[in-house]
Amino acid sequence: MTTVPAARAAAGIVETAIRARRSTIRLTEPAPGPDELLDLLAAAATAPDHGQLRPWRVIAICGDARARLGEAAAAAAPTAGLAERVAAKHLRAPLMLAVVFQPRDHPTIPRWEQLAATSAMATTLLLLLDARGWGGVWFGGPCPDAPQVRKQLGIGDGEQLLGYLYVGTPVPGEAPQPRAAADVRSKLSWLGDTAL
Repeated sequence: MTTVPAARAAAGIVETAIRARRSTIRLTEPAPGPDELLDLLAAAATAPDHGQLRPWRVIAICGDARARLGEAAAAAAPTAGLAERVAAKHLRAPLMLAVVFQPRDHPTIPRWEQLAATSAMATTLLLLLDARGWGGVWFGGPCPDAPQVRKQLGIGDGEQLLGYLYVGTPVPGEAPQPRAAADVRSKLSWLGDTAL
């Protein structure tokens, strides 16, 4: 059984990790390998998920597959100039993780709740990557609904691409920018009596 001081110490470590996490835009080799990625994903799967539906899947994209995906996205770009930039975006990290939402028909768990569970998993995965020293950032990605992209990734009719987690090693010497604490007073309201 966990003691109260031990639980508070663990909570402090978690809070520190959450407050320190920053999106890492510039990434280089290496990236997590298959075994570590499976371990991280198993941990991320513990994020809040009513009914444990796990209404998501993750597609790991590395090596030449990134360039092929970039070409598919570039084919959907509205102009040639944009197409070149779209293709290059797929090479900004050694590993891309496509986050795919797979909503399930369920009598009591609506689609919005399943989308929230998928987002919670992706956020938890980013925190875990950061805690292990990897860098990561979640981008919507260019042309996520383009038929060429959906075909390249094998995304089914009932699925939705929520973007990509770009993952790798932070470029040495580039410390993340500090972030001012958010003033969330206007974001909190109370109903009923409080001890405040």
